[in-house]
Amino acid sequence: MATSSTEISQPHQILIVNEEACREVIGRAEAFRAVESVFASMARGSAYNFPVVREAIGHADALYGFKSGFDQAGLVLGVKSGGYWPGNAAKGLTNHQSTIILFDPDTGRLKALVGGNYLTAVRTAASSAVSIAHLARKDAKILGMVGAGFQSTFQLRAALEQRNFKKVVAWNAHPEHLNRLATVCQETDIPFEVVSQQTLGAQSDVIITITSAFEPLLQADWIKPGTHLACMGTDTQGKQEVDQQLLAKARVFTDEVAQSISIGEAQHAVTQKLLSAEQITPIGGVINGTHPGRCSEQEITLFDGTGVGLQDLAVASAAASLADTHGLAQQVTL
Repeated sequence: MATSSTEISQPHQILIVNEEACREVIGRAEAFRAVESVFASMARGSAYNFPVVREAIGHADALYGFKSGFDQAGLVLGVKSGGYWPGNAAKGLTNHQSTIILFDPDTGRLKALVGGNYLTAVRTAASSAVSIAHLARKDAKILGMVGAGFQSTFQLRAALEQRNFKKVVAWNAHPEHLNRLATVCQETDIPFEVVSQQTLGAQSDVIITITSAFEPLLQADWIKPGTHLACMGTDTQGKQEVDQQLLAKARVFTDEVAQSISIGEAQHAVTQKLLSAEQITPIGGVINGTHPGRCSEQEITLFDGTGVGLQDLAVASAAASLADTHGLAQQVTL
């Protein structure tokens, strides 16, 4: 069928929301609400992610891909495009680079272009914070941090708001970067200590791993009963942050089961038949009240945060709306 020139040329406005605007309108509270809400929608079946594309491009050691999905309840449709460039830190850039593209679900027209670097960090931190809020013991006192890269401070700040932590212990493969976490603790007046991996496991009530590791950094027998772990770094086939035996011991939750078993922390335990997909619970079920979550004070709980496209779309949609309301978005006519 032929398309008329009127239909082709009909102009419309799009929003451009840069990184600075995203920082101004999306804080930890806004990100937490957006991520918690979309996890709940996913569990109800009213929001779903499309298959992830993620590949090594054969240049600059970079991983590049697409995450996309549709939230029917919130009417949010879009795609996040970007990836990981490990050499960027030496250039004064963050290693993770991305842009989020939102479309009008009623027409398919481009709606907004939103900077994705800050939002990726804040939504990843919100994801682990949601898991702590719903799964960690109420009396958790020691927070363990494994990893001290760009995203680690976002993780730490978000986690500290979920429980009355009395101390933070941390380990990183490059100890010189741990001053990032020490600075946050100094600002929030919480004692901070650099420890070994084994000591971190023995002391911590809640552990966040946020690394790019391809081998276990924590062994199963180092983790004490009652611990909650948020494993946030594994989002690619082959990556791994904790011993697969730990997932066999723990009650495992995730953002999306399909990603958990294919590119998430659970991939290794599933491959070795230590864990099945049926044993992994979407955290949205806990949020919705259809799953009890933690079942005892002695139980180890583990959240496999693979990072789903709907998280990005949820925070980007909120950022676009708030930036537009406050006059912080650039409007362009196409």
